[in-house]
Amino acid sequence: MFSTRQQAGTRGPSEAVRLFIGSYRAIAAGLCAFLSLGALALAPPAHAATAVSYFVSPSGSDSNPGTSAAAPFRTLTKAQSAVRAIDKSTSGPITVTLAGGVYRLTKTLTFTAADSGGGTAGTVWWKAAAGQAPVISGGVRISGWTRTGAGSAIWSAPAPSDLDTRQLYVDGVRAQRATGSLPVSVTQTATGYTTASGDPMAGWRNPSAIEFVYRGGLGLWTEPRCPVAAVTGTAITMAQPCWNNSTQRVMRTDGSGRTYNLVGRKSITEAPTAVENAYELLDKPGEFYLDKSEHRFYYIPRSGEDLTTADVEAPSLDTLVATSGKASDELSHVGFQGIQFSYANYTTSNTGTGFSEIQATYQVTGSTGYATQGLCTFVSGGTCPYGNWTKMPGAVRFTYDKSIHFDHDYFVHLGAAGLDLGDGSQNDTVTACVFTDISGNGLDLGGVDIPQPSSAAQHTSGITVKDSHFYGTAAEYRGGVAIDAGYIETSTITHNQIDHVPYTAISIGWGGWPDKVSLPAQPNYSNNNTISNNSIYDHMSLLGDGGAVYTNGITGTSMASGEKVTGNVVHDQLNTSGGHVLYTDNGATYVSVLGNAVWNINVSPWGSKHVNYTAGDGTYDPTDIEGNYWPNGPSDYDSKGVVIQDNHTVTGAAQVPSSIIAAAGIESSYQSILSWQPA
Repeated sequence: MFSTRQQAGTRGPSEAVRLFIGSYRAIAAGLCAFLSLGALALAPPAHAATAVSYFVSPSGSDSNPGTSAAAPFRTLTKAQSAVRAIDKSTSGPITVTLAGGVYRLTKTLTFTAADSGGGTAGTVWWKAAAGQAPVISGGVRISGWTRTGAGSAIWSAPAPSDLDTRQLYVDGVRAQRATGSLPVSVTQTATGYTTASGDPMAGWRNPSAIEFVYRGGLGLWTEPRCPVAAVTGTAITMAQPCWNNSTQRVMRTDGSGRTYNLVGRKSITEAPTAVENAYELLDKPGEFYLDKSEHRFYYIPRSGEDLTTADVEAPSLDTLVATSGKASDELSHVGFQGIQFSYANYTTSNTGTGFSEIQATYQVTGSTGYATQGLCTFVSGGTCPYGNWTKMPGAVRFTYDKSIHFDHDYFVHLGAAGLDLGDGSQNDTVTACVFTDISGNGLDLGGVDIPQPSSAAQHTSGITVKDSHFYGTAAEYRGGVAIDAGYIETSTITHNQIDHVPYTAISIGWGGWPDKVSLPAQPNYSNNNTISNNSIYDHMSLLGDGGAVYTNGITGTSMASGEKVTGNVVHDQLNTSGGHVLYTDNGATYVSVLGNAVWNINVSPWGSKHVNYTAGDGTYDPTDIEGNYWPNGPSDYDSKGVVIQDNHTVTGAAQVPSSIIAAAGIESSYQSILSWQPA
């Protein structure tokens, strides 16, 4: 029981102590709050990181501050130096704005780790000024054109004394190197050819500049090219090592009748299907010839061309923009927007190396390439890994990089490949870009030289290519591919439009050819790649044994991690024989082909079952073929790792669900790129 006093509210000593302590705490808390508010009031206000902008114009000056469009820098290298001086860990967004006009490069603009964004800077953007069209060019302008004689159709102009090139562009239109048929019958020899009587080419100017072209020469999918070394009397001597690399590829001794490279033939056996780069063949409008001994161009104008006012460009610089190529110098968080990349050169094919093609513009090079390159353990002295042949370079080339972005950029008038996101490229994006009038591949992803990376940095992964337009690629090297991917992982190629290309639209994977001789495919790290909702048509117009989507080699370790080919719409594949449409070739394991639509074709819509020599258990390469709409498809099947079911036979677009057609190709918000025109 409480005492009367306690009941009346009188507190004992312990209660008083508790009240004192509680009061003290309340006062202390209030004082702390007051002091905190005071401190906040006295502290300087927080500021957002400050954005940094630089401006560049072909009419600017590098003595300008470059901080406004009214006082821009003149060169990209000056802007690059300014960006490198910024502390990206504390700055705000960084933008380099390029005014319209031509930025002529005499050396490659090389990006290193010092050019990276990150931190509070985020992505460093190099972008076109609103409504303007900057062009990063490796070309030189050719002027001073005059007729070679009264009434002559041929005009000429001086060329820089050190210039060697294979291309010329007149008002943005590619000219054709002088071309024609072989003017004499020939018999092949170990060193070239002989003729039964005198060879008219012996009297041509600069016979060592002549190039022989062989459409289908090393397989239906190839168009190798070899230069002539000399023409004397009845003998044509071909340039080395191109000739040996194209006629002496070593053969297996197991009775298979195959080369050790397992891709194609031992030798070119046909006479050339065309002859190029001779003045004597210059006979049609739009053709040109560069006489390197005279340092002079010759050209026959097309109807409507006026060479006294035309912009005539010759490529001079091989690589426009590149990284250093070192894993220790990784570039990251850089973007390019609204920029046209044009007039890059490539002249290796003019040398004795020529163009001894394997597939997709990869080529055999080196003095013993035919006997050793990429043959690894198959032959004594073989170089490893298997299938590591020489890649044609890109005009814009990135390796060992992260988070590089291309947005509404344009790759046009280029002499080799367009854009190469090679080994060690990670989390890059290509969005709403245009690739056209490119001599070789449009876009290269990864490579074929690192099938089994030794470090995380060597992986090519997380790349997205979307809503872009590829057309008129492989304009010179006809075995080129619009999008070519070697060993890559977790990457997506989606909602693109690919049309009017001479060979395959999309090629992915490598190293599966050993299954031709009952051997396992080259092990690799490829996994979780998706090719979806692309619109592909009017492809395979010149070469054979390709398709809309071509897959080679191991694509994962299970159906879950393997390649997905889904929702693509393909029509008007133009080859009449050889190849397939959705083509799973040698060693292609764990591929799912689901919900695609195909019509108006002359070959089978899908490839065929391949024995799984990688597993070696008597099954087929695991493949899932379901829910597709196509003509003359395979019969249902469910055995040995292959599932084929629920596919639909159609004869045209009207029988394909409209939802599949509507979901394919460039998405509506990006379709303006379909009307883009080069600057």
